[in-house]
Amino acid sequence: MQSLTRVVTRQVGRRARIATKTQSTAVAAQRNTQRQPIGPPEQQQRSYATPRLYDDGSARSAVINVLNNIGSKREVQQYLAQFTSVSSQQFAVIKVGGAILTDYLDVLCASLRNLNQMGLFPVIIHGAGPQLNKLLEQAGVEPQYNEGIRITDGKTLGIARKLFLEENLKLVEALESWGVRARPITSGVLMADYKDKDMYQFVGEVNQVHGDTLKAAIADGYIPVLTCMAESEEGQVLNVNADKAAAELARELVPLKIVYLSEKGGIHDKETGKLIEAINLDEEYDEYMKKPWVIHGTRSKIRDIKTLLDDLPRSSSVAIIHPESLERELFTHSGAGTLIRRGTKLLQASTLSEFESMDQLKQTLVRDREGLDSTSVVDRYLESLKNREFKAYYDESMEALAIVLPPSDNNQLAHLATLTMTRSAWLSNIADNVFQNLKRDFPKLAWTVKQDDENLTWFSEKADGSIARKGEVLFWYGIESPEEVRQLMSEFVQHGRQMFGDINLESQLHRAAAAAERIRSRAAQLAGMRGEQGQQAQQQARAFSTSARPQRTAVKSTAQRRGYATTNPNPPLGIKNSEKDYPSRVAVIGARGYTGQALIDMLNRHPNMDLRHVSSRELAGKKLKGYEKREIIYENLTPDDIRRMAEKKEIDCWVMALPNGVCKPYVDAIDESGHKEAVVIDLSADYRFDSGWTYGLPELVQRNKIASATRISNPGCYATAAQLGIAPLIPHLAAQPAQPTVFGVSGYSGAGTKPSPKNDVNNLTDNLIAYSLTDHIHEREISSQLGTAVAFVPHVAVWFAGIHHTISLPLAQQMASRDVRQLYQDRYDTEKLIRVSGESPQVKLIAGKHGVEIGGFAVHSSGKRAVINVTIDNLLKGAATQCLQNMNLALGYGEYDGIPVE
Repeated sequence: MQSLTRVVTRQVGRRARIATKTQSTAVAAQRNTQRQPIGPPEQQQRSYATPRLYDDGSARSAVINVLNNIGSKREVQQYLAQFTSVSSQQFAVIKVGGAILTDYLDVLCASLRNLNQMGLFPVIIHGAGPQLNKLLEQAGVEPQYNEGIRITDGKTLGIARKLFLEENLKLVEALESWGVRARPITSGVLMADYKDKDMYQFVGEVNQVHGDTLKAAIADGYIPVLTCMAESEEGQVLNVNADKAAAELARELVPLKIVYLSEKGGIHDKETGKLIEAINLDEEYDEYMKKPWVIHGTRSKIRDIKTLLDDLPRSSSVAIIHPESLERELFTHSGAGTLIRRGTKLLQASTLSEFESMDQLKQTLVRDREGLDSTSVVDRYLESLKNREFKAYYDESMEALAIVLPPSDNNQLAHLATLTMTRSAWLSNIADNVFQNLKRDFPKLAWTVKQDDENLTWFSEKADGSIARKGEVLFWYGIESPEEVRQLMSEFVQHGRQMFGDINLESQLHRAAAAAERIRSRAAQLAGMRGEQGQQAQQQARAFSTSARPQRTAVKSTAQRRGYATTNPNPPLGIKNSEKDYPSRVAVIGARGYTGQALIDMLNRHPNMDLRHVSSRELAGKKLKGYEKREIIYENLTPDDIRRMAEKKEIDCWVMALPNGVCKPYVDAIDESGHKEAVVIDLSADYRFDSGWTYGLPELVQRNKIASATRISNPGCYATAAQLGIAPLIPHLAAQPAQPTVFGVSGYSGAGTKPSPKNDVNNLTDNLIAYSLTDHIHEREISSQLGTAVAFVPHVAVWFAGIHHTISLPLAQQMASRDVRQLYQDRYDTEKLIRVSGESPQVKLIAGKHGVEIGGFAVHSSGKRAVINVTIDNLLKGAATQCLQNMNLALGYGEYDGIPVE
């Protein structure tokens, strides 16, 4: 019993320790960050001239390690990826109060240095209110206010201007002494009108922001530091409110974060004295405006923030925090201080009939699982909900969904059965909004999480206590008496997750059942097959009610949406662990070309692919180079040869690397052999429009569909890049006759090895060749798979490997470039072979890479046309790499086995 008490005490006290730990973050950053000056400013030498290398890997790693102390690695990486995907000036606007400059200057500098070392450039604007009051008192000037606004006469303005310049230089010099290049900007950016010249005299209201000066400073590698002084059209200096000036900067720069640093650390409820952690304006604004303590400055601040956020994308937010919490606010889901966002209004349901769309509900639940029986598991889950009481919380687009089983006669605790979040919902803090609703409606709640869940920190923040057992962590809140805690722990230790309801029993269905059934006959022939494989597959299955995978990414169609639930993320079929570990016998028909050679190179590295035959009429009799597992001689295999081999079931997977129009006799021979279990993958276009074949683009086609297929058509290289570049915007495209246009340029390897003008280097030098300007087969392929007409215009250039697409997409409604980029980041968040960046990718950097890069994200001034750039290596992800993904899925291996994943 004493041991149990110690466990409870440790867990309940954990949050206090976390809070204490974060207060020392800045100091830890100072001690741990390498290659930067350490110590107070007076002990360091300032250098304005020496540029700092922002790609310093060791410094970046050190800072990320420090950040990991205040949040999970996954959180830090998510937010860092988000911040670095936008232009530098769109990262953050930070307003620094005067008291921060006097009491927390070193803490502020340490935090800004950490951000700067990661390539982040916040725009700083500072005030100096407390310092000004002191100087005015010394000068014998009695401060005068009207409605909380300082009346600024000539003498006050003179003192203020001198002070602001001194404080600006003080902050810049402090930053430089910490190794941060900063640029003082004291004029030319903020323009203002007189507020009321007769009443306030030299007080202004910002009416225009010249952002070019800020952008130029950032482009040169400097953090811009502004004062809250503006100028009229006549050049008169005016005193402006720093909070309002920061808001106008935000309107101009459209940052992801607007941060107000305050020694108070946020907004406090005057009735309870507690810090308000978050305000969701869409749901709570009217409620806060009615509170009796929301008056004067507090009322004005909340109102002004709402007005600001109404003008910005929904992804923007305002944080009022203490300087010690700056990194915690930026890089953790729980944040610090008071976070104010427009939020998302949550809907509720207590019966399935209350959901507007059952199809949407099913899709939301399926997006978190990639099992071969995922749809049937979801159907059984929903069927079970018909006969039990539950309460669901979700937003209109179902970016977030939580399902709670209320207390019962046998259990006084509510149980969180499902929590799924897309990446955008997670980063916009909808998860916190959900938990606010849960705490309001369920005073006592429990849920389980896998012990290695990368989001364990966030769940810990929401809990009052926890206990771990056999890889599971039980969390709870609202339980106060030791007897209740003891009983809960006892039940958890005795019954594990089953205590949370038999919904969880659905999770025991192993996702590889169909694949195992398909490979059973050939697996029995192979030595080394282990009987425990079925059990391993079951162990890999994720508990349905508390899973946490985003697959939109699944965000996405299937494996793209990122959903967070209350267990460890479960990878799509084959991504994490191979489901079989014995080799598959492979034959490549047509291995002479570039693609065949690239595939053979990867098969040579694959732990479980056993290449047995390669066929090439031109190379017959010669030794295959680049394959080291066994000696292989090229053969000239005929359809009759293939039929005889298939009848004997000598090959598990046939890869057709033949030109268009040549493949059919070989496929017919395999079909006629009766060996239905053999996998056939065609790299040509012959079967891409055949409904009896599965289209093998794993990032857009359900992986379980590919895993259960035996006839797979490998997509074209142009078509793969174009589809991935268009798919996230399909729901937002303008109606016909407007259509996306793809301007594609390929290296000459795409023209094959047979000599032609399109692969003649001399002909291509200083040249660009357009061909098949209409009705190219890839145009048909792209349009057919996406379900919308697409115009495709191909070209060939002098480089060897790599494709560059410029894709123009007409939009149905106005969108901002950040909104477009966010769709792509969400859609491909968990895809290992897709990289989304704010910059346009370069074709020279994709050659030899196994993935796809998507970037650019320009939007026309009308807001109705987006332009996206995509690059892909036509021989790898455009052909051989994608083929190996499909082989792995269909044969039961890890999807990326044999593929170097960066």
